[in-house]
Amino acid sequence: MFRYFTAGESHGRALSAIVDGMPAGVPLSPDSINRHLARRQQGYGRGHRMKIETDTVDILNGVRFGKTIGAPITLLIENRDWKNWTEKMCQFEDKSDTVKKLHVPRPGHADLAGRLKYGFDDIRPVIERSSARETAARVAACSVARQFLKELGIEIGSYLSAIGSAIEPDPSPALELLSEGAEALMQRADTSPVRMLDKATEEKAIALIDDAKQRGDTLGGIIEVFVTGLPIGLGSYTQHDRKLDAQLAAAIISIQAVKGVEIGTAFRNAVSFGSEVHDEIFVDAHGKPYRKTNRAGGIEGGMTNGEPIHLRVAMKPISTLMNPLRSVNLDSMEEELSLIERSDACAAPACGVIAEAVIAPVLMNAILEKFGGDSLEEIEKRVHQYRAQLAKSFAK
Repeated sequence: MFRYFTAGESHGRALSAIVDGMPAGVPLSPDSINRHLARRQQGYGRGHRMKIETDTVDILNGVRFGKTIGAPITLLIENRDWKNWTEKMCQFEDKSDTVKKLHVPRPGHADLAGRLKYGFDDIRPVIERSSARETAARVAACSVARQFLKELGIEIGSYLSAIGSAIEPDPSPALELLSEGAEALMQRADTSPVRMLDKATEEKAIALIDDAKQRGDTLGGIIEVFVTGLPIGLGSYTQHDRKLDAQLAAAIISIQAVKGVEIGTAFRNAVSFGSEVHDEIFVDAHGKPYRKTNRAGGIEGGMTNGEPIHLRVAMKPISTLMNPLRSVNLDSMEEELSLIERSDACAAPACGVIAEAVIAPVLMNAILEKFGGDSLEEIEKRVHQYRAQLAKSFAK
């Protein structure tokens, strides 16, 4: 089983991750991780922090001669901004008398509940760990799983269909690109500053972000995530916690500022007749079943059905506004404007990269559950054999 843990504070010395359960023989280099770390830092509307940090990973162990060895892998990402926060985030010397304490929580953030839950007299510790800066470590760790999937021909990609009121036209321009694989879709999206496919929608989104930034406001968006190359039958209908859609939804909803996830066109399906929803099954010229639609998002009964997985992700606007909302001072219990931390006007383009990343371990574990194996070579043979078995069962 692939699993990972992250550690580190937003303005601490570094972010780190420990990855366990990686099979032996998977090609892995810093470049394969740094590629996605760089993508996470891009996007129109990002704040000043992205100008300070240039995230690159150090792989401290678990790799020999460019391939994984089946041992745990430790990843480290330095925080360049640490040098400016050594007093505020001092680890061992008590600076509580000289460092200003924060008492006014931001609506929509972890500030209020976090301070009360852990008994702090200062919001700073909550801000530091709940910050989306943690997702840099997650992208690094999950990129290891993503590299494993890529070796099996499984690709993950995303683009944005909406930022604020800038919403792409229907039908989506993604469908044509998806025939080339999810990475082709991803690469096309990455050429846009807001990771959109439709030029007119992109221009409207950029104008909205400019307006939000000028007014001290923020914007969220909708991310479309796709996975191609998965074999039929990953996941299971036999127990609630083995359903693949449930596991994917949990991974997506764990991302900071994400408040909703949809499998396929679930909400549209919910207000339609069944005859307008379910993906009918046909037989092609080679005797293989196929669908003309994919409203189920590639998952039926908690299992992959051979179609691309499609997840729709709802990211709310970031909670820190430069034109702050009303709140309360937890020290004096008087009403005040909420505190202001360095922030982005819009981080939805980056959220797409994070969403791609966090589902990789879920998919990898679904592969390992079905096929087992301790090395890439062993797993590849079993997957190939299964695909051949499926093809044979479809043959006329």
